[in-house]
Amino acid sequence: MSFGGLERRDSGKPMGEINMTPLIDVMLVLLVIFMISAPLMTSSLRLDLPQSGAATPSDAPQSLAVAINAAGELFIGDDKLPAAQFQQRLQQQGQARPDTEVQLRADKGVPYGQVAELIGWVQAAGMNRIAFVAEPAAKP
Repeated sequence: MSFGGLERRDSGKPMGEINMTPLIDVMLVLLVIFMISAPLMTSSLRLDLPQSGAATPSDAPQSLAVAINAAGELFIGDDKLPAAQFQQRLQQQGQARPDTEVQLRADKGVPYGQVAELIGWVQAAGMNRIAFVAEPAAKP
């Protein structure tokens, strides 16, 4: 037969090439997994942020993430703190680095008075750079 697929002529000689296709397939699958899971690892605190057309993330060199949820609970980063400890941590951060940008995340269900009180605590700690974090507005 002229097809030649059934006979082995070089059975004793090892294969000298590496098949790269399976390696590339595995790497692409890992890349997709990391691309999907990376945004989920940014913050474990769930807030219903207001939407704004001017919402762009800031790349400040020194920043402090401060949040207040709909129940009025205060957070620095992912640490939930009572009001007294919250103010104390703000004071410590303000004394150590007064040029720190405070990134304020407030649930849209939080009354304005509580947000204003939180801003007052930040300013009393000596930090005057306050950024309001919002979600980008949905494009129509």
